[in-house]
Amino acid sequence: MAGGISSRYHYLWTDKANSGFSIWGEIFKKQGASLDTLGVAPTAKNLSTSSIYIIVDPDTKKENPNPNYINTKDADQLAQWVKAGGVLVLMANDSANVELPHFNILAGRFGMHFNDDLQNHVIDDSHFNDGAILISNNPIFKNTKKVFLKDVCSIGLSGNAKPALLATNGTVIAAVTKFGKGTVFVVGDPWLYNEYVNGRLPADYENDKAAIDLAKWLLSQVPAGKK
Repeated sequence: MAGGISSRYHYLWTDKANSGFSIWGEIFKKQGASLDTLGVAPTAKNLSTSSIYIIVDPDTKKENPNPNYINTKDADQLAQWVKAGGVLVLMANDSANVELPHFNILAGRFGMHFNDDLQNHVIDDSHFNDGAILISNNPIFKNTKKVFLKDVCSIGLSGNAKPALLATNGTVIAAVTKFGKGTVFVVGDPWLYNEYVNGRLPADYENDKAAIDLAKWLLSQVPAGKK
């Protein structure tokens, strides 16, 4: 809040601080994408010119006195948009720091459910290995072998939804599904914001490569008619 006026500051394409998505945004732009932020309800009409739509860490009332909860109408509209070829990305957080009940209205449309739990808990920078995920022969993260995800929620799957990343204990922390002509990718943490792709991690963690791999893969899922 500045001068008594509330303003957005977290997980923005334009934010170059650790809290922003400017690094991942630049990766998208290098692949030929353009960036925008939807400031109105996500209806099929409002998303008609968008190929990929990303929802990150929905606010709780603790974080925002007037959060824009996802409702059934929003979920129906987004399901319609995905079915027509849209690519939807849902990034949650550990259950203490994200509004899951309404978020799950939307995730449930695609056979996914963010669980009220905490996986890969990392106490401090001396315990990086507690957030380690090893990757091998992954169709999404083709050039990535090891990433860091801390304090994430797990994901329950049904229908056609499939795991995309597993924690070391075998729980699903990222998943993917096809829905009509479209694609949905979900992960239990905002994960690829600047703090974790800017070289702060030990050298053997490849979140920077994961950010490139995921951006390329998401763009590759956009049907030719929507590009």
